[in-house]
Amino acid sequence: MSDPERAMLLSVHPRFATAILAGTKTVEVRRQRVAAPPGTPVLLYATAPTMAIVGMARIASVQVATPREVWTASGTSAGISLREYDEYMSGATRASGLSLEEPVTFEVPVPLAALRASGAFHPPQSYRYLTGEDLRKVAAATPVTGEALHGALGALAPA
Repeated sequence: MSDPERAMLLSVHPRFATAILAGTKTVEVRRQRVAAPPGTPVLLYATAPTMAIVGMARIASVQVATPREVWTASGTSAGISLREYDEYMSGATRASGLSLEEPVTFEVPVPLAALRASGAFHPPQSYRYLTGEDLRKVAAATPVTGEALHGALGALAPA
């Protein structure tokens, strides 16, 4: 996981993407163990009806624990109610709380059609890791966003 040419592509509902980018939601919760080091770039893919990469953030830290422990530590920052959280975590024995920082909203979102035009692209159900080559394809999909991506990722997505 310490590959310096790796970023995370995270699928989130549009309301959560908006909240993350606004800085009002600073923790994203997942039902499985997520092992990503602090500083890992996270591209935010907003699911239907948006269907686009709308921005990015960086992982500040990851807490892996029981669902109850993750809620106790970060529920107020997760942007959902306890009822929604409990429904989402139903049956899970482990949970991850990804603390996110440095949100950047892309001036021009990268739509799914543009991502697919640059090669085979399938948004993940939850998340997946992207290599430097994957990132170069994302950056090439929309020139304006590509510039923002290059700036935010530095050497990770060279032109």
